[in-house]
Amino acid sequence: MIFIIHENKEWLSPFEEALTALGAPFTLWYVPEMNFNLMDVPPEGIFYNRMSASSHSRNHRYEPELALGILEWLKRHQRKVVNGSRALDLEISKIRQYQALEKFNIQAPPTFASVRKQTLLEGSDDISFPLISKHNRAGKGLGVYKFSDKTSLENYINSAGFESSPDGINLLQKFIQSPTETIIRMEFVNGKFLYAVEVDTSEGFELCPSDSCQVESNCPTGDIQKFRILKDFKIPNLSSYEEFLAVNDIGIAGIEIIKDATGKVWTYDVNTNTNYNPLAEELAGISAPKAVARYLQSLNNQR
Repeated sequence: MIFIIHENKEWLSPFEEALTALGAPFTLWYVPEMNFNLMDVPPEGIFYNRMSASSHSRNHRYEPELALGILEWLKRHQRKVVNGSRALDLEISKIRQYQALEKFNIQAPPTFASVRKQTLLEGSDDISFPLISKHNRAGKGLGVYKFSDKTSLENYINSAGFESSPDGINLLQKFIQSPTETIIRMEFVNGKFLYAVEVDTSEGFELCPSDSCQVESNCPTGDIQKFRILKDFKIPNLSSYEEFLAVNDIGIAGIEIIKDATGKVWTYDVNTNTNYNPLAEELAGISAPKAVARYLQSLNNQR
């Protein structure tokens, strides 16, 4: 049996359809409605963790903490978990993500972190402008704003509209200018590179590719296709990303990078609850949900 641990039902239909088409047995563990007894023994099976860093935006603020406990419970009983507790730990903390990436010489943009919003102004001197604000625990680009000078940043920090990260840790990060106003999201399944998708960021930073995100984020609409799968994508250190995933127990992920005017690659997000854009996949003739389903089915068959 394949168990999918999640907190957003709207994101699951592509995976349910792919698993059903394969005839793979699966069931859903919806964390907002879960309890678990530490004295119980978990069922046999393969467990796929899809807990999201943006869960707080759906009134699921504490579900990641509960999920971490569930994952530790599964680990204690030696169950096979795809994207285990280490993956979730990195999912909900950008500052832990960036330091884990640096161990593999994968460079993140210069970043300053603080739990006191007034010290962000001091930190901006270290980062320099232009820069962006960020939540340490976010998702979908929530809380990301660009500032060109200290006055605009100060006005935002002191305004009623200031948005703090749900974990209280707010970030400033060097703004990396892409000449094409795009970012690239590399998708990995079974810890291996599957494809890269180019995303248009000209209208903002909310980049969730799922159909269910289209209304309130910078996602594809009927008029503009913002996601395009790249053919023959290559970067020199692609194997370093696969090594990073292997060491950190991440089987399925989307890793977002941006290239500056010199062609240098900067890595700014690791998403272990990755979603996929169906129109871009249809145009490219590739399906990540089907690849995920085959991967989970193979693990289940190996038990």
